[in-house]
Amino acid sequence: MAHSWWEIRILCDPALEDIIFWRLERFNCRGTATEIKSNSCLMSAYLPEEQARLLDLAALSLWLRQDALCAGLPLPAMQWDLIEDEDWGSTWKEHWQPQEVGDRFLINPAWLPLPTDTDRIILRLDPGVAFGTGAHATTQLCLESLEMRLGFDDSKCVIADIGCGSGILSIGAVLLGATKVYALDTDPLAVRSTISNRLLNRVNSQQLVAELGSIDRLKEMVDEPIDGLICNILAEVIIDLIPQFTAISKPTTWGVLSGILLEQAKPIADTLEQHGWIVATLWKRQDWCCFNIRRS
Repeated sequence: MAHSWWEIRILCDPALEDIIFWRLERFNCRGTATEIKSNSCLMSAYLPEEQARLLDLAALSLWLRQDALCAGLPLPAMQWDLIEDEDWGSTWKEHWQPQEVGDRFLINPAWLPLPTDTDRIILRLDPGVAFGTGAHATTQLCLESLEMRLGFDDSKCVIADIGCGSGILSIGAVLLGATKVYALDTDPLAVRSTISNRLLNRVNSQQLVAELGSIDRLKEMVDEPIDGLICNILAEVIIDLIPQFTAISKPTTWGVLSGILLEQAKPIADTLEQHGWIVATLWKRQDWCCFNIRRS
């Protein structure tokens, strides 16, 4: 039987892009895409029909309007329609093109030819229904942080990516030289997407291990503490995970945390300090930030 999806389209001021993206993520939307033309931003997102009723969509529209009012920006216009399963997967892809990230990466959609005129590391990606296309500020901040951490020596480096989404950060870490990456997510669709993208980039399953779960599962998988950890998920989830970081870490372990709005930075920093971590650097982009942390 065909599966139907809500296609949500939002026309807004570009300054609202980040907060709308955050709202859509909390609403469990998938395959979010953005197209900016002139002074307008058109955002598209997709949601399984059974996960939202018309009243839920109307409430989302109201939240977006309230966010704009609080920010003193023009009100966004939101529309939604039902589309069939075979349509949604190709609709949003029309808006996504190859993108340079940081100093070393080129994120290339899997359905487009590989470029031949670049010396960047090419990361092929088909996010499917998982978060992480490289377009969002938080993903870019994490990839740029990994560029600063990896690829400069031959020492062993084992990393955990908690909340791996499409696998973009896990694969990026491997391509930069990580010895082994454990990619975990509580969403089985994300694990499936990570495995698919692992194959796309010809990364073997011993170097990138993708499984369902979180830190509890990681503890069962590793023989010794890890060298680095990545979390690009919601701030509320990161706060819950921080007390568990110590059990999987060594004195030299570092971390990259993102998915955090600037207004959420202080409680994250306070929780890190309470559990023996130091914020080495805090990078900001638009309304988002990325913590680069180490053990105190």
